[in-house]
Amino acid sequence: MADVSAQQAGAVGAQATAPELDLVVPASHGRAFEVRAGQLLTIEDVEGQQIGDFVAFNAVDFTEFLSTGHTRSWNTSVYLKLGHTIRTNRRNPMFEVVADTVGVHDILCPPCDPQRYLLHYNVTGHRNCLDNLTEALAPYRIASWRIPNPINVFMNVPVDAEGRFQVVSAVSKAGDRLVLRALMDVVAAISACPQDINPANGHRITDLRIVVSNSI
Repeated sequence: MADVSAQQAGAVGAQATAPELDLVVPASHGRAFEVRAGQLLTIEDVEGQQIGDFVAFNAVDFTEFLSTGHTRSWNTSVYLKLGHTIRTNRRNPMFEVVADTVGVHDILCPPCDPQRYLLHYNVTGHRNCLDNLTEALAPYRIASWRIPNPINVFMNVPVDAEGRFQVVSAVSKAGDRLVLRALMDVVAAISACPQDINPANGHRITDLRIVVSNSI
């Protein structure tokens, strides 16, 4: 058998560990993708301070979906932390948080939508997360009314002692990431949030990166 050079061996090793998916989500837009049980999903902030509105559905039954309410209840926390499981509307485990370089994410707020911009800012025609997610999930025939409240990855929503909360600038930096292990086969979607009126994204909308792999 012929010898394999170090360079060739490195190439083979790189191919063996290459991600199943490496996807850029353009600023102010959404993308859908699939993750199999056991795979790792990495959501990366490419330039910093960019929120991603993330939703997911059971790949074999779209009536089961990621539920932030059931996730809060299961983890007895209004924050998402390392080691937490993300639950569905049937309380089944959908993801486990296995790595997190930020530790600041929101599981309280709904996605921004046309009414948010109209009623709060008197703005029409603004790109928004609900429409982004609906567009991304159109190939799966998932209508907008079926989009659940998302996990707002990297969104900074502090809650005070009296239960009041506010949206402030994200603290994530370029290269920060949240890594989830899928516990069931899912169809997922994420929106690189277009919110440029309040400080959530630092008034600058940028890309996100999605990596689906079999190892970190």
